[in-house]
Amino acid sequence: MIALQIGDIIRLRKPHPCGSTDWKVMRTGMDFRIQCLGCQHQAWIPRVKLERQLKEVLQKAHHPEQP
Repeated sequence: MIALQIGDIIRLRKPHPCGSTDWKVMRTGMDFRIQCLGCQHQAWIPRVKLERQLKEVLQKAHHPEQP
């Protein structure tokens, strides 16, 4: 299981129709909501499919430590 957090920037194997392969994670859980960084389109994708399509994590979101 991949430890993705809200705000992470990821690269998927297949490009979006706009040509971009980079996405921002907007929501996590059993299904992920991701936003294309090329055209800002948002899509829902099941965790299993996302884990198969994930090529790399480009940038981890910065989450300050909570008290």
